[in-house]
Parts: sequence; structure tokens; C-alpha cells
Amino acid sequence: MNRPVAQGIYMQPLFDTSAPKMRITLGVNSDLLLKSRALNINLSAVLEKALSQQLAEHAGNQWVDQNRKAIKAYNQFIEQNGCFGDEYRKF
Repeated sequence: MNRPVAQGIYMQPLFDTSAPKMRITLGVNSDLLLKSRALNINLSAVLEKALSQQLAEHAGNQWVDQNRKAIKAYNQFIEQNGCFGDEYRKF
């Protein structure tokens, strides 16, 4: 499902949120695990959230890399010509 990022603008999910769960084996600091379990922290949910954030960060960095030339050209245009609508600004 697409999620709204602004009114009328939707972003494709970075992964299939309806995909089935997969069992894995991890190595985790034993004290960290014991303290997390004592607080009833859902390890699967924490890992999924962390991995999702990493995917989002990677996707953002990739977008910047792919659009670097256009961003540079736009910034140069603004430097030379000013921002669109500058003549109507009152601040």
C-alpha cells in the first residue's frame, strides 16, 4: 500500500509489508537481550523498524546521488536568477 507523504502525493513502500515472516538466527549481546526481554520489548518489531529505517536512508542517499546533477543545476540557476517569485516576496 502506498503511504501519503503530502496531500495527494503517495510514496511506494520500500518493501512488501504483506510478505510472510521468516525465521532467522542472530547473535546479540546477552545482557542487551536479557534487559530487553525483561521490558517485554518486541525484538522482531524493533529489528523490522531498524531495517526499514536503514532501507529508507539508503533509498534517500541513492535518490540524491541519482539527482545530483539536477540539484546542482537548480542551485546554480537560483544563485544566478533568484528564487521563483522573489519579486512578490514581502520579507
